Amino acid sequence: MRTAASAVKGLALSRRLVVAQPARLGVSEANEWRALRPDAVVVAAYGVLLPPEFLNLAPHGAINIHASLLPRWRGAAPIQRALLAGDAETGISIMRMDSGLDTGPVIARHRLQIGQGDDAGSLHDRLAALGADAIVEALAQLETGKASAVSQPVEGMTYARKIGREDAILNWALPALVLERTVRALRPSPGASTTLHGERIKIWHAHLVDGQGPAGAVLAAEHSLVVACGEGALAITELQRAGGKPMPVQAFLRGRPLSAGARLE
Repeated sequence: MRTAASAVKGLALSRRLVVAQPARLGVSEANEWRALRPDAVVVAAYGVLLPPEFLNLAPHGAINIHASLLPRWRGAAPIQRALLAGDAETGISIMRMDSGLDTGPVIARHRLQIGQGDDAGSLHDRLAALGADAIVEALAQLETGKASAVSQPVEGMTYARKIGREDAILNWALPALVLERTVRALRPSPGASTTLHGERIKIWHAHLVDGQGPAGAVLAAEHSLVVACGEGALAITELQRAGGKPMPVQAFLRGRPLSAGARLE
């Protein structure tokens, strides 16, 4: 329960690099950065737009490592939105920032296939590794004058809005394929959820199975908890009760047996 430095800060301090953690970015902070005479400003998962005074204080401008193939999935949650949409691939875009939200010209794109078992956590980690290599390559090309930034096309633009509370609630009237994507897209955070007999339950792992019945109805409750969807069915294999820890569905059913016909909402 103690505040700890991030891995990036810890590494920087171990190498005696200056670490600044301003509560806000304003004119005085921009002047401090300008005094360092940076060649480029690099941003990764910052979460807010840089103020105008930061965009052009370095010769190569402000460069963002964005986790999508721009212009697809501009915005706050590109990894989750790609999974929710069932995209076959995603990637890293190295872009020069402007005043818009992920609207600047792109210096490089690096593609990455999305695996059938990928969730937001695994995809994040693979994209982080790809992004680390991509930014090093892009900075080297900028330094030698070999990089060029190309304006994003208008076609294919989508917006990856932030994941909200409503996104986490499973709607059993939707196809099982959509719900299985939702479980993966919201793992490890915030987790997909449903309600059973008035109790909120999080669903951590589930897979597609054959089955049909009223949406949300329990079709089987033995080795897995099979629930009917609008199309097909979903077999839940790991879940979490409110205030508890994630558990295999067999352990859940031993403590709370369910019969066919029970409803999840």
